[in-house]
Amino acid sequence: MDMFALVAAFGGGAFGALLGALPAFIMTGCFALAGALVAAGGGADIGVGFMAFGSFMGPHVAFAGGVAAAAYAGSRGKLKAGNDIVTALNGLGEADVICVGGLFGVIGFVICNLLLMTPLGPITDAVAMTVAISGCIARLAFGKTGLTGKYTGKEPRVWVTGGKGFTYNLMLGAVVGIAVSFVAASMMKAGVPAAALGVFPVVCFGFSAISLIFAQTGFAIPATHHITLPSGLGALAGMAAWGPCGAILGVLIGILSSLCGDFAANAFNSYNDSHIDPPAVTIFIMTIVVNLIRLAVVQ
Repeated sequence: MDMFALVAAFGGGAFGALLGALPAFIMTGCFALAGALVAAGGGADIGVGFMAFGSFMGPHVAFAGGVAAAAYAGSRGKLKAGNDIVTALNGLGEADVICVGGLFGVIGFVICNLLLMTPLGPITDAVAMTVAISGCIARLAFGKTGLTGKYTGKEPRVWVTGGKGFTYNLMLGAVVGIAVSFVAASMMKAGVPAAALGVFPVVCFGFSAISLIFAQTGFAIPATHHITLPSGLGALAGMAAWGPCGAILGVLIGILSSLCGDFAANAFNSYNDSHIDPPAVTIFIMTIVVNLIRLAVVQ
């Protein structure tokens, strides 16, 4: 474990709290998109490895730090809602809130590195899994609603959106999956080098993360990074086994990712007082699914 990176994680988590969790994640997207494009062209892996998924803007550090700091601030009455991931906590002017962000940046760094040492390390997205675990820790430490929220309604709780919402989620996953997967197929057919094609899912992830700037400013756009990243990985796995036509696997993964995200939102991020990130839950689960399929079909 890199001790310099560990120390940096405190700063990254605190910086995530200063910016707010969602703004920090949008910055993650900027580094991921730019860094992946540079890496695709043969450049040094600075933007992705050290910035977007490292100790500065890594979601397990900066976003998780912002989430935990908001939960803490909410529990102390310093923030109206502990599940607020939009507000820049710098505006509170509270040093203890920012320190909590830094502490959870360190916690996220340690958890991620430990996960990479386990059998899950090679087959899941350790960063996303860490974001989910960190959110659970923050909920248990600062929240009062439990991991699945405190539902007080009279009707049965909804775990998977049905009816029109279910159809919409199917469509969302399908159209995002089609866009990602068949662009990947087109790139393969055009002879794009394998190394460049390999970072394409990160490019798509970065684009999706940056698009959340519109959500930050009040527009009702969907979060799609939990669809674009697994869909891209699925497309690459399918194409490795069956050529460009294997991109259809990415579409199927996109649909499953959309439905998984809906379940995670209903299960962990409803009727709550802190944020457990549904896209992070989806990404680590669907990455496992994709890698198990890849191990089964790719010789």
